[in-house]
Amino acid sequence: MIRDDFLAVGMSAAQLLREPAVIEAWSKPSALEEFTVSGLAGHLAFQVLAIPEIVASPIPTEPTITVLDHYARVEWIDADLDDEISLRIRSGGDLIAADGPGVLADRLDAALEQLTVELPEIVDRPVRISLWGPWSLMLDDMLLTRLMELAVHSDDLAVSVGLPTPELPPSAVETVLSLLTRLSVRRHGASAVLRTLSRAERAPRTITAF
Repeated sequence: MIRDDFLAVGMSAAQLLREPAVIEAWSKPSALEEFTVSGLAGHLAFQVLAIPEIVASPIPTEPTITVLDHYARVEWIDADLDDEISLRIRSGGDLIAADGPGVLADRLDAALEQLTVELPEIVDRPVRISLWGPWSLMLDDMLLTRLMELAVHSDDLAVSVGLPTPELPPSAVETVLSLLTRLSVRRHGASAVLRTLSRAERAPRTITAF
């Protein structure tokens, strides 16, 4: 199911990249601070474009950890806008989008076509992104993290150009919300999340997963 949802949400992102509103706003600021629309589009596409190389790499030998442990270790979660990791993420999005919206959309379509064939044949196994650090995730956990990124940044990109947020498969939405809820509980505590969802009068003013 996670693989089907990842591909479906990736295809939704590919359609979003071809929207005239995205193309027209390509060089303008996005809804995310310090991101242009093009850089955000590149960052969105990266969540799929990184996967073919990841699954083609040898099985890593470093420890394999859980998704929650992964988010406890990544640098970007608590980084400021001017921290090195934040600058690297933004410059990476800019680089991926450098050839323009048409080329980026074509690359994303090609990666999705490749993964549609390959992913069903791959047994769940450890994988890693070298920039993260000395740990690995199981492939399906990796795809879960990418699914969350695709859902969140599809909303960011749509809002940036005045489009409705794309409708995603219910199973994908449930999976992403489950992950974000678990991350929010870890960050703020169960009572704060419970009150946010059920008691507005006692809820914190804001509550986020990261």
